[in-house]
Amino acid sequence: MRAADAATYVNVFALTGIATVLVTRAFLAQAGYPKLGGGGDSSLHIAHMLWGGLLMMAAILLTLGFLGRGARLTGAFVGGIGFGLFIDEVGKQITDEPGYFYRPAAGVIYVSFALLLLLTHLIRRRAAQSTGLDARQRSVNAADLALAGVADGLTAEQRRAALRLVEDSDRELDAALARLIAAVPERPPAAPAWWRRWASGVGRALRRLARTRIVLALAVFCLLTEALLFSVWMSVDLFGGQLAREPQPGAHLAVALTEVVSAVLGLIGLMRLRGDRATAFRFFRAALLADMFIGQIFKFTMDQFAAVVELGVDLTLLWVISASLTARRTPAPAYPAPVAAAARAA
Repeated sequence: MRAADAATYVNVFALTGIATVLVTRAFLAQAGYPKLGGGGDSSLHIAHMLWGGLLMMAAILLTLGFLGRGARLTGAFVGGIGFGLFIDEVGKQITDEPGYFYRPAAGVIYVSFALLLLLTHLIRRRAAQSTGLDARQRSVNAADLALAGVADGLTAEQRRAALRLVEDSDRELDAALARLIAAVPERPPAAPAWWRRWASGVGRALRRLARTRIVLALAVFCLLTEALLFSVWMSVDLFGGQLAREPQPGAHLAVALTEVVSAVLGLIGLMRLRGDRATAFRFFRAALLADMFIGQIFKFTMDQFAAVVELGVDLTLLWVISASLTARRTPAPAYPAPVAAAARAA
């Protein structure tokens, strides 16, 4: 049975893992890549992949041994750290060379997290396309909210949301759930932390800024410039014979082809901009997604973690383009109102 807030936990797991890889790489680079367990001629080396495995085991034990959403959130966080430490050393498992600096390892790490974030998107998209929950799903989600109430109490909003899930049912099970939900203790809603209010205000301001003409024009200009420059640069290397002398010629060729596709999609979007802005921005988004889900894999292979900067630029451009598209349509609720309200209040 799918959890109503499953996307939240997968997202926490993925983002925590990404942060762990970046922090680990930065720390080791600054510290000169020390070895825990000895250096020099010592054969003992406790790789941080082992610590990652231990943390993933701890996350599994948390979710197996404890009930409630707090345990799932903690498990996602601890498991994300463990997975980040584990996947950071994947290069040692796929080559006999000095694996930690094996160039394709960065691409493997990137695609692992890209697939996790894509999974989060698919879960949310499936939820948004749902027209409602059937009787069994409503009962399960009501029971989940009741379980949270037994452990920590329910706010008035959570109680109303849980009761609405079972209020029209004539099943004895749902009647029992309604009595349980009504009986759990009430707790006052938590006051929003200052940083949540600050982040909410900054988010609203940034969304308004992203929808201004000058920011949209700058985003489209950067998108097209990046794609065209890479296309020309890689094409010159290809036809000039420079590509054959590169340490990763296959990766260079893949990047060249991907950038050509991105440039074509971007130019199509530019031509559609005056007639149909929504379609134009969909082409711009497709150009960015092609680069992020195909080109960036090979860019990480070519440049290792230097490609993080370009990925950051692509993510910023994608956010601006997506904010413009979102403003042009009314989003559907991810779940029926009772579940969505309770998830927000949890």
